[in-house]
Amino acid sequence: MIYKKKDGGNANIMIKKEQKHQATPMDYIIQNRKQKVKDFINSGISPYPARYVLDKNNSDIQKDFVFLERGQMSDVKVKVVGRIMTYRNMGKVAFFDIRDGYAKIQVYVRQDRIGMYQYGLFKNMIDVSDIVAVEGTPFKTRTNEFSIMAEKWTMLTKALRPLPEKWHGLKDVETRYRQRYLDLIMNNEVKDIFVKRSLIISSIRHKLEELGFIEVETPILQSLAGGANAKPFTTHHNTLNMSLFLRVAPELFLKRLVIGGMDKVFEIGKNFRNEGIDKNHNPEFTMIELYKAYSDYNDMMDVAETLIKTAAEKIGSTVNLEFRRAKMFELIKEYAGLDLLPHIEDAKMFELVKHLNLDLPKDASNKKILDQIFEEKVLPNLKNPTFVIDYPAIYSPLSKVKFNQPEIAERFELYMNGMEVGNAYSELNDPELQKKKFVQQMEMKNKECDEDVMPYDEDFIFALEQGLPPTGGLGIGIDRLVMILTMVKSIREVITFPTMRYW
Repeated sequence: MIYKKKDGGNANIMIKKEQKHQATPMDYIIQNRKQKVKDFINSGISPYPARYVLDKNNSDIQKDFVFLERGQMSDVKVKVVGRIMTYRNMGKVAFFDIRDGYAKIQVYVRQDRIGMYQYGLFKNMIDVSDIVAVEGTPFKTRTNEFSIMAEKWTMLTKALRPLPEKWHGLKDVETRYRQRYLDLIMNNEVKDIFVKRSLIISSIRHKLEELGFIEVETPILQSLAGGANAKPFTTHHNTLNMSLFLRVAPELFLKRLVIGGMDKVFEIGKNFRNEGIDKNHNPEFTMIELYKAYSDYNDMMDVAETLIKTAAEKIGSTVNLEFRRAKMFELIKEYAGLDLLPHIEDAKMFELVKHLNLDLPKDASNKKILDQIFEEKVLPNLKNPTFVIDYPAIYSPLSKVKFNQPEIAERFELYMNGMEVGNAYSELNDPELQKKKFVQQMEMKNKECDEDVMPYDEDFIFALEQGLPPTGGLGIGIDRLVMILTMVKSIREVITFPTMRYW
């Protein structure tokens, strides 16, 4: 852009002058395709018809004619549709590949087969990326490739832009995630991941229904950001003139339903946390969260194993699913050589661990010290599925503690391939103790200036006073589970449109 200054009064005003646009090769391609749209219309043909009736998809058609031998042609006519991926014209004959949402099929077009007018229209108006329908006869080429001998073709969508060149145009991951539609068109394996994601979610849903769970929905907009220690996204409702939060977890609402007599409930939905983005984290993510009355965290381990094994079987995943159960402090002793269980509340824990050379200030809380030891010394070793059980109670303000060991919470986190996938408690159902823990959370927030603690939820305490039966609760991160079962290394590969800058 070119800017021109103009003085006026005491102010300097910037007058913007538009730079003359320099046409690019892409501009000429788009202009040429727009002209073809006009030519179709002038010929009395719609380049964007409303519908096209199909009998079968491309994959099913291929299966129906698997019996064809090399050089053999069927006497049955079929319809195929799809986007043109490649196109080769050789005078009076042409080949092109079309792909629908299921499979790619080669189409063979001959002038003497479809007629001069249809062939001329085809030759002059078709481009790679157009979506077309073809009616014709299946056959096998001399190279044994399944193909369709075209007898009629129909334009279904005239594309104004060409496809990117596969090896150069779509190698940049940022482009792939921003323009996921191109990623799906050009990379078959990407669609395969999302198909498997759908199968994983549906298998979990159906298994829970078999186990007697009821699927429910709870608010995404909440007046308190409760249910997890996390920084929320804040918004404002104009009519009520009140601040609201995108939920960080549905936990407290689901437990209200259990209090109300819904003994087995689950929800699959979005949570939002205004925190960092990396290969394991996206601010918007999908969770399955469930609660079962008259159970505890041991039952939740059984449920978690069942759901994950069911999902893995559904997609044919070959990941190792031999689950281990190990106490947190035993793992610290195993991999860091320290027995810290007797020192959970010891003010001198830092002195006990300083030889490990952790990146911690001397005034670090015991919680932060344990976090760091676990992350640096234990986590890298948890490649096989591991239920890490019995966390310090200071970690878990919503968890029941052991009756004879109140410093330990009946909680587990599930790790697979060194990444947390699930979290579960024996749910705290003592309203007085829950009230005390909420107060402790608020004191921690004031003392440590920590915004990522749970607020005091007075209505939830009121609900607990009605009586919550012994209950086990479980949350599993769907995105991370899909990562592990499909063996990809970034969460953005399993989310159709991950959070990122789009400008």
